[in-house]
Amino acid sequence: MKIDERHLIQLAAVVKTGGVTEGAALLGLAQPAVSRTLSMLEMRLGEPLFIKGRRPLQPTPLGLSLSEQGLVMLAASRKASDLVESFRVGKSGVVRVGGTPFFMDALIAGLCAEFQVTRPDVRIDQSYGYFPDLRAALKADQIDLAICPIDILDEGSGLEFQQILPGRNVIACRVTHPLLLKRRLQPSQLLDYPWVAPPPGSPLLADLRALLLSFGGTEIKVRYSGGSLMSVLNYLKAADALTVMPHSVVFALRKEKSITALPLTIPHPERALAILTRADSVRSPAVDQFVQHIRAGFESLRHLIKRHEEAVVWGR
Repeated sequence: MKIDERHLIQLAAVVKTGGVTEGAALLGLAQPAVSRTLSMLEMRLGEPLFIKGRRPLQPTPLGLSLSEQGLVMLAASRKASDLVESFRVGKSGVVRVGGTPFFMDALIAGLCAEFQVTRPDVRIDQSYGYFPDLRAALKADQIDLAICPIDILDEGSGLEFQQILPGRNVIACRVTHPLLLKRRLQPSQLLDYPWVAPPPGSPLLADLRALLLSFGGTEIKVRYSGGSLMSVLNYLKAADALTVMPHSVVFALRKEKSITALPLTIPHPERALAILTRADSVRSPAVDQFVQHIRAGFESLRHLIKRHEEAVVWGR
């Protein structure tokens, strides 16, 4: 015998609340409709579902057993409704974000944690890559958005670009570096110290070459290369080495008081940190909420980073 699941849910609601009126209110139904459902169910089963004359209503053994099954269905229905509502407002789901290692580790990871404080049911899957890999991942629908430095998008790329921070590089070093003691720091003096080269594929590698040319040099002493942000920082802490780094990354590390920037203005790259998404993608509400959170976070950081640059790099 097949029993309509909706009938079991109505039975469960009546048993749970102890009355037809109360059970109907719990489900948002009219009391006469629930009464008819229970009568039809009893006629079909040929057995009573409630003990006559008892108030509040008390189920028979069969009524109790069926109501337990209905409670499972009711709980599943409520859970599904909550899940749909949570998804619609961006409080559940999955966000797949890719980005360049330095920015992801220094800035984005913290914003991800802040995002999940109010949306703990949103899972964030983070991956690393540089622009060519991230562009390919977006087009292959392997990630929902990318956060990376970019200069210009080709017309017809199918990608949307939202700038969140202008490109600003600095020369990073440990806080006890000898060059910080120079009253008048000359660019040529930087060539006397070893350098940490950015990882292969990083746009910072091209920035380092351009920086070298602006100093009038042809080569530098590279003593370490290809490391993660953590390994680069640990290397800089232990050696009088230099590296080119986004100023926002140095800013994010300011409270550690171990890495700083040389007070020297250098050429800035013609690009900006941006959020990239596919123009034709249908994004989940959680992804849209995450994008808004990242934009708001960088809007707050923008002014602080600018003040830090003026104080540390320009010495104002």
